[in-house]
Amino acid sequence: HYNDNRILGQGGQGTVYKGMLQDGRIVAVKKATMVDEGQVEQFINEVVILSQINHRNVVKLLGCCLETEVPLLVYEFISNGTLFYHIHDPTEEFVMSWDNRLRIATEVAGALAYLHSAASIPIYHRDVKSTNILLDDKHRSKVSDFGTARSVSIDKTHLTTIVQGTLGYLDPEYFQTSQFTDKSDVYSFGVVLVELLTGEKPISLINSQERRNLVTHFIQLTKENRIFEILDDQVVEGRKEEIEAVVNIAKRCLNFNGK
Repeated sequence: HYNDNRILGQGGQGTVYKGMLQDGRIVAVKKATMVDEGQVEQFINEVVILSQINHRNVVKLLGCCLETEVPLLVYEFISNGTLFYHIHDPTEEFVMSWDNRLRIATEVAGALAYLHSAASIPIYHRDVKSTNILLDDKHRSKVSDFGTARSVSIDKTHLTTIVQGTLGYLDPEYFQTSQFTDKSDVYSFGVVLVELLTGEKPISLINSQERRNLVTHFIQLTKENRIFEILDDQVVEGRKEEIEAVVNIAKRCLNFNGK
């Protein structure tokens, strides 16, 4: 029974519903939007990738059903929504304090380091963004949505692909060359760091005609030593040396030319 009031989220690959297994466990069920070869391939890809991963900060795949008319994936249910939601629509139940932001950033960095170097074969996520980072009942982060992820043989340093990803998080070098490396994920993580630091969206409308790119704005202000002007109120309450260290990490993640 796919009821609209059970929808947890919708994306290019499908709709995610809240469901319950026979043993009473609450789960998230991803159902493909339409049955074409590309969609089925993405679902199979996600099964193959997630079955190789075991990390506390990566969402767990519990099972799949690829024989049904529309393919289904079943994941552990992550109860507290996306990081994007907590940054941009804060609630009173969970305060996005500096310490919480720092912990979430550290957990996501740990998950990406695991994917890139500790998994059985290196895995590039290819769509790191705050809507793909979920928070569980203890507000621990879980990296999700591996539909466009790719595993890479150890001897390869990059993938050459049709450019995919999300505007605002896309590594400019990947955009120019179509070559995706682990640095492309690191760039996207840098954008998430800047979101955590500033509380601003990667692309925002200044007015009906003009959009602002958060990364360009952030880099400009760091060059002018005016970074504290753009930081979120919760962040400014943190320790100055910690904040400056994270700003520097974000700058290094966003460094062009793959350095």
